[in-house]
Amino acid sequence: MAAETAKSPAKSASKKNIGPLLRAAAIIVLSSFTLAAAYFGLERTEQFLIRDPRFALPGPPDYGEASPSLIIEGTRFASLAQIRNVFAPDYGRSIYLLPLTARRNALLRLSWVRDATVQRVWPDRVVVHIVERQPAAFVEIPAGLLSRFALIDADGVILDTPPKARFDLPVLRGVNPVEGQAMRGTRVRRMVHLLRDLGSLGNGISEVDVSDLDNLKIRMKVRYQTFLLILGDGDFAARVRNFLDHYAEIRGRIPWATTLDLRLEDRITAVGDAPDGK
Repeated sequence: MAAETAKSPAKSASKKNIGPLLRAAAIIVLSSFTLAAAYFGLERTEQFLIRDPRFALPGPPDYGEASPSLIIEGTRFASLAQIRNVFAPDYGRSIYLLPLTARRNALLRLSWVRDATVQRVWPDRVVVHIVERQPAAFVEIPAGLLSRFALIDADGVILDTPPKARFDLPVLRGVNPVEGQAMRGTRVRRMVHLLRDLGSLGNGISEVDVSDLDNLKIRMKVRYQTFLLILGDGDFAARVRNFLDHYAEIRGRIPWATTLDLRLEDRITAVGDAPDGK
């Protein structure tokens, strides 16, 4: 009897240890079942979103037409045809499968597109919002023995001129299309700073030369004559205002001069020799 009595506490402790283990096992089994059910439910939901024709992006009703469910906003000069072509692989497929990041990156590679957002709108629409680049000047692009004019924005991106579009912008000289975009952008922003400094004083400017970033030049029409003005690296407004204030005197003393150096504070210098040694 004494031996049997001694075993009773051990059996009781064993039963106490089994209880928590059984509860833990039950929790694990229940959690596994719940996760499996959730996974199964998500998979069924995903398959529903992929396969149900109500979520498919409709293609164009006919060749050369646009899909009524592909909504493009914010365009003026960017090519609608190129934008629509980015989404050609998505026609007839569920918008759930639409790779938003990939489509946005493809849009950013298009001319005139500075930024873009792509949004799913359930059940079957895609909304694209485009932010276009803003041209700052014209640039001359060599084309063999000839040349053509294109546009350029403040980031240094060269843009083709849209047909029938008109822009009241100066020609920017000193930009080389083969140099890096970052340097082109620096040159454009140098011009923008100059024009901002001049304000209304720059109304007659037709060209800005940024070949030397520390010595800017402008071609400017004053009354009936066009001048090439050398402005240097700063104080642009003060130097042009000084020229305009003394315009009558300059025309009286050096009527032949068309290139003037405005960099010195106390004088305006004609560049080049007078015709016939005058």
